[in-house]
Amino acid sequence: MLLLALIWLGVLLASAANLLLPESSVLYVGSNTITLLGKYLCYALLAVSLDLVWGYLGILSLGHAAFFALGGYVMGMYLMRQIGDRGVYGNAELPDFMVFLNWSELPWFWQGVGHFPVALLLILLVPGILAFVFGFLAFRSRVTGVYLSIMTQALTYALMLAFFRNEMGFGGNNGLTDFKDLLGVSLTAPGTRITLFVLSALALTLGYVACRLIVSSKLGRVAVAIRDAESRTRFIGYRVEWFKLALFVFSAMLAGIAGALYVPQVGIINPGEFSPLNSIELVIWVAVGGRATLYGAVLGALLVNYAKSVFTGVLPDEWLYALGALFVLVTLFLPRGVMGLLQRKEAEA
Repeated sequence: MLLLALIWLGVLLASAANLLLPESSVLYVGSNTITLLGKYLCYALLAVSLDLVWGYLGILSLGHAAFFALGGYVMGMYLMRQIGDRGVYGNAELPDFMVFLNWSELPWFWQGVGHFPVALLLILLVPGILAFVFGFLAFRSRVTGVYLSIMTQALTYALMLAFFRNEMGFGGNNGLTDFKDLLGVSLTAPGTRITLFVLSALALTLGYVACRLIVSSKLGRVAVAIRDAESRTRFIGYRVEWFKLALFVFSAMLAGIAGALYVPQVGIINPGEFSPLNSIELVIWVAVGGRATLYGAVLGALLVNYAKSVFTGVLPDEWLYALGALFVLVTLFLPRGVMGLLQRKEAEA
């Protein structure tokens, strides 16, 4: 909880520095920095969602970027519907990319998404249903280990290829962008950026607390038993596939919430968010921070993404090599991540 307290302290200080201080002040925090910090918090929630299934259930998902992107696309669709006739082509019913492609009517899967309560529900349902269908088939067939990891990666890769196609109705290669406002308030207004920043911190807090309650409960203890000895857990009478499915679906919903908060802050969602590379980076965040700790996932996401922001400006071509080397070094020398190292130091002291 100390890490969450420090995050909230940083959120409050950054928000106050943005709203109360003049731009000429040395301590002023710009709106772009607020957006960047909000993006980090969304990534932290995504990392927590992966740590729940990887750290405590033993499922190395290489497809969690898919759930993140689906939640983002639902939010993007809602924001596109709020543009109305303010688009380039002035069509109140069809988004600009549909007008450009000579679509005559709004597809059925866009119906209703322009209403905020419906959009909120779909942000949970779309990733949740995909996770349920995929998980039900995979866990029922007792697919485990590296085979399951490959299947999750194939899932997100297939979705990426599908969303690149214009006929899918999601903007094709360009994705969804040019958002104007959220609930009638401009997305570029300082107050809106701060609100989204605070909401990202709140979502991270609630998601972390929910996962902490789960892993501390009987469900969490059964999950660890499945991770460490699945056959024995099945033998003593537990329906292992249902425990896996429940946590996998919940994890996907958390990832969808992270994606939904991410999109209005960065202003775009495109098929690149489905990239398997994003899921692999996510695994690195959790590994660096320390899996099966939850707070390690938060710390890893914040540290790695901050380092990425710094070094992509200094070493734009070499950063991916550094990221790969970091994962190898952590795997070899810090198998329990940064938090595992700190815990070991405390035990030695």
